[in-house]
Amino acid sequence: MKRKSMLIVLSFVLSAVLVLAGCGSNKENNETGETPAAGANNQQAEKGEPVNLVWYTIGGAQKDLDKVVEEANKYLLEKINTTIEIKLIDWGDYNQKMQVIAASGEPFDIAFTSSWAFNYVEGARKGYFYELDELLEQHGQGIKEVLNPAFLEGSKIDGRNYAIPTNKELPAQAVWRFNKELLDKYNLNAADATTLESLEPMLKVIKENEPDMYPIQVNIGPFLPYDFALEGIPVGVSLNDSELKMVNVWDTPEAKQTFETMRKYYQAGYLPPDVATKQGNEHELAGKWFVDKQHTVPFADNLWSNSLQYPVVSTPMHEPMVFNWSVTGSMQAISAQSKYPEQAMQFLNLLNTDAYLRNLMNNGIEGVHYNKLSEGVYEPIPDSGYGMAAFTLGNMFLLDKLKEDPADKWEQYKVFNNNSVNAPLLGFQFDPSSVMTEIANVKNAVDEFGPALNTGSVDPAEILPKAVEKLKAQGIEKIIAEAQKQLGEWRAANNK
Repeated sequence: MKRKSMLIVLSFVLSAVLVLAGCGSNKENNETGETPAAGANNQQAEKGEPVNLVWYTIGGAQKDLDKVVEEANKYLLEKINTTIEIKLIDWGDYNQKMQVIAASGEPFDIAFTSSWAFNYVEGARKGYFYELDELLEQHGQGIKEVLNPAFLEGSKIDGRNYAIPTNKELPAQAVWRFNKELLDKYNLNAADATTLESLEPMLKVIKENEPDMYPIQVNIGPFLPYDFALEGIPVGVSLNDSELKMVNVWDTPEAKQTFETMRKYYQAGYLPPDVATKQGNEHELAGKWFVDKQHTVPFADNLWSNSLQYPVVSTPMHEPMVFNWSVTGSMQAISAQSKYPEQAMQFLNLLNTDAYLRNLMNNGIEGVHYNKLSEGVYEPIPDSGYGMAAFTLGNMFLLDKLKEDPADKWEQYKVFNNNSVNAPLLGFQFDPSSVMTEIANVKNAVDEFGPALNTGSVDPAEILPKAVEKLKAQGIEKIIAEAQKQLGEWRAANNK
């Protein structure tokens, strides 16, 4: 059930924070359709005074963040008479802190949201985010021109958009990622890895020849061929089921086989004894690992190798597939409480269409944080004090390339996007409001049993039946029934 991006371990957290009265839908607050915020915005524009936008986003601390923002604000004042104030929250803290900030009504203008941190669908349904359709038409035409239409269409909630997706890879593709130094050392072929079970001969070689190292160092969250209705909850439909029948994924042959295989690997010593609770990536820094599971993008091997400073290669588990969670994997929302929604959209439009601004926000200042090698090609300066995670900020196709990247990098991204297939539930957004108690209870059961089952730390013959019974006792069948009902209504309304 656990998915990992190529940069961070994704955490799935469901929140039951109640919506405060002040966080209602922006259109419900004014029958004319013009919000008080829009009126304030117009007055500000008439005065010609600069507007300062507060932007919350996710990532590790950046020593030179203030220097880069200062440089960006010089440009933004000239372009749109606006400045920004970036409030950067660390990966592990972002979800919880943003839930508190939004629920409390603390003012901000823009915030990173996604399927895995500060949940987009949940935030929109709670009224945290401004409905963007009119703003897109008025001030976001550049976004609509450059963004793959599937992003906006796939991220709609009840037919409306509440955030701007990052123009990046559209589908998701799970891969086995390998430490190439060990592959080469023992003459192993990454292409031989097609399934979880196919890893066994390679794991055996590594364990026998590297006895002081565990080939699988962390909870990889084994791939299960299902499209899930909610993050972190084992309710979904098989990727191969044209009837779209919602099931308890843990109560399927695929889950049983996967857990049994992981148990076999655990008992063989291929995973650390404490893998169910192990945190950190020290093994990556030291090169003391053989294989894990990641989600890829074109030329991801270059990015991983550049980051780790030793060669990494990968091989796919399945074809590229567009899921709801991949479409909404990185987005920027405008707060429903923002006083300046028009300027916020103008800024997002510029960020997604202006190459200078986009590269500045991502790579920092030339000569300070990176060196330009040629037109459109750069090299980061090690330990320079700045370097944001590219996928969190905006249109990636505007970014300069690393020297290791091929000249047609972004063209290959477009090919990757165009050659993908749609997951069964793409466009269906489950409304969990009527089963929130059951979801919270089921999530507790998933947290109780999931890490141990996913890592083989317990015997699935004994524990899996208990886990399935616990899920039933906590209300998973009610969730399945509600999801199936909504899915049927959605299919009927959309001729699916």
